[in-house]
Amino acid sequence: MLVKLKKERTHGEDRRLALWLATSAGVLNAIALGAFGFFPSHMTGNTSQLSSEVSSTDLSDILFFSAIILSFVTGAIIARIIVLWGIIHNVRLIFSQVLLAEGLLLAGVSLYEIYFHSFATNREIIISLCGLMGVHNSTSTQLSGGRVRSTHITGTLTDAGISLASVAVAMLRRDYSKDTAAQKSQLKTHLTTLFSFITGGIAGLLLFRWLGFNAMLALGVMLVLVAAFSIARISWRVRKVRAAVGR
Repeated sequence: MLVKLKKERTHGEDRRLALWLATSAGVLNAIALGAFGFFPSHMTGNTSQLSSEVSSTDLSDILFFSAIILSFVTGAIIARIIVLWGIIHNVRLIFSQVLLAEGLLLAGVSLYEIYFHSFATNREIIISLCGLMGVHNSTSTQLSGGRVRSTHITGTLTDAGISLASVAVAMLRRDYSKDTAAQKSQLKTHLTTLFSFITGGIAGLLLFRWLGFNAMLALGVMLVLVAAFSIARISWRVRKVRAAVGR
């Protein structure tokens, strides 16, 4: 799921990726809404809000929304640069390592909020979460070849609509070609992403009401565990193969 092999990725791998990363994105998005009243992944809305603030000439809010957008883009850029470095140096675990770093950073932000929460630093925390969302979305997008965008629900809905229309037309024409089967598989992947994000959002709001920032800490720990398990599993398989070859 977290390793980009030379062979083409299957939709099953992408669906498992969507289940983990889109769900976690939905959880974090909802927790941020409950805690700060902002969606750290909702760049369309934040960009629209920036336009509104420009018209009202509120410099403080203009800078804040500009920082939100810049942080998200910066997170995506950093994730891309790290992945390119990993590809150039043939580091198969690079995506797992990026996810591990993201989980550790999220856990760090969560611990800060648990022990030192202050309304005076809310904007800085929101900007940090936007950066982590940029990393999160960039990682899932690169790993799946664009088939899973864990935070970009507008694009996923558009892609799901295109796939649904293609499947419907093919069924009406009784076209049972390989392309139709591929569109059906792609539609299932998009629906899995959407369902995971929505379910994560509902769970995130409930968990924040019950646990507060401990819910965000648990999410960070979960990402760390998923990444660490992937690293350990692939490393063990590689050692096993090398041992078999060396006999």
